[in-house]
Parts: sequence; C-alpha cells; structure tokens
Amino acid sequence: MRGRLRPWVAAALALLGVLSSVPARAQTDAPVLGRIVKSGELRVGMSGDQPPLNFKSKSGEMIGLEVDLARALADVMGVKLVIVQKPFDELLGAVKSGDVDLVMSGMTITPARNLQVPFVGPYYLSGKSILATSATLGKIKTLGDLDKSKMTLVALDGSTSQAFVEKFLPKAKLVTAKTYDDAVKLLLANKAQAFVADQEICVLTGLRNPKAGLGALTKPLTIEPIGIAVAPGDPLLVNFLENSFAALQAGGSLDGLRERWAHSGDWVNQLP
Repeated sequence: MRGRLRPWVAAALALLGVLSSVPARAQTDAPVLGRIVKSGELRVGMSGDQPPLNFKSKSGEMIGLEVDLARALADVMGVKLVIVQKPFDELLGAVKSGDVDLVMSGMTITPARNLQVPFVGPYYLSGKSILATSATLGKIKTLGDLDKSKMTLVALDGSTSQAFVEKFLPKAKLVTAKTYDDAVKLLLANKAQAFVADQEICVLTGLRNPKAGLGALTKPLTIEPIGIAVAPGDPLLVNFLENSFAALQAGGSLDGLRERWAHSGDWVNQLP
C-alpha cells in the first residue's frame, strides 16, 4: 500500500513545499506544526481495535485504513509516524491536552466534538447499526422494538453509539464497554440483547463469530462522517492538513484506501 501512495505523496510535497523551510516566525505562530517539524514526529492517536480502520494484526502490527492514511500524511510532512494507542474514550482528551497531534480512530464529526477541536475530512462515511442474534433481529422491525425497558443494549463508552442509544432509545437499558471486544463479550454472554456500533464493526463481528448465530442490519440507521481530530490552537496545521488531504484525494490515494479496506476484504485473514 505504501508503494501505491508514493507518487501522490511526491506530488503533494511538490505542491505544498517542505515543512523544514517554513520561516521561524510561522513555526512560532503554529505551535503544534512547529513541534512536529522540530521533533520529526507526527503523533496520531488510535484505539487499535476498530477494524477495518485501525487494528492490530496477528503479528502485533497496527494496520488499517487510518494507519495507511496517517502514514501518507507523515510522508507528506517528511516526518516519522508515531501511533499512540489509547482507549477510544480517552482520545479526544489526548488531542486537546497535546498528548497526540491528531486522532484518527473512527471518530464521527459532531457539533459537540467540533466545539472542542477542529476536524479535517471526512475521509470515510459510516453509520449506526446493531448486532444481535438471529432470533432478536427477527423481532426488530423498527427502532421502537429496541426502545423497551426489557432490552439491554451495549455500546462503546464515549462513542456516538452511546449517544445514539441515549437520544433515540431512552427506555432501553444501556451498558457501556471500554473496548469493542468487551462489548461483544457481553453480547455473547447474553448480558445484552444487542450491540450498537458502526455498520462495518457489526458486520465484521458477525463474520468473526460464525457459530454464535449473530447478524447485523442490512442498512445502517444513520450516516456519519468520520474525520481527523486536530490539536486545537493551530490554524496553520489545519490548513496544511486540508491541503494535504485535498492532494491525496485528487490523486486517487484515498479512493484506493477505501477500496482496499472497506470493500475488498483481503485483510480479514490478518485479524488475530
């Protein structure tokens, strides 16, 4: 994948210029971008458990659409990519505090999040779905069938899935989990009747547990734009990322990443 990105990275470098040539004052006025240039590192926060966007392979290597995109951006900047793995619900705080420069971890662009940090993108569209046993799915015709006190739903802590349940399914009992694996364990142990998550996560989880009789909705319940959360207080970094993003999009690199990770499925055998 890196080889396929290289021609467009070179074009982006020619278009945007080499960061090390940025005047000293501009770097001072751009604290995060200046730090990236000085340290030679781009720190990107990811949860590491959100295939096909980011996850650890059997060999322990972090791979996925977001990993390839982050690497492409680091190449455009001429710096080393450093992936910082944190639980999803800690990522927004990490980019706000400066522990990471960017977050690329299936993070939906919402007004509440955008009030805290700027976003660049979107680079991917997702949507809410549910994962449940075939028996439970057969009883669900509308959202109202989920919005009942006897229903226990599990969602990732701090996610838009949690917010979705709280807003649209207030009668149901909600439990949250720190990771997707923990959420699936609750579902498989019958401690929850349905798992609310992004469509691709629900579909993939069903495929990875063929003997559990799990299934997902065929169409997502929502449409959600996924973008890059950027450290606040640095408009020049946002501007640079927007230009880099546009160059990668125009060159076809983003389409190639989406085709590989969202449509081909040739990466599934790398799951642990």
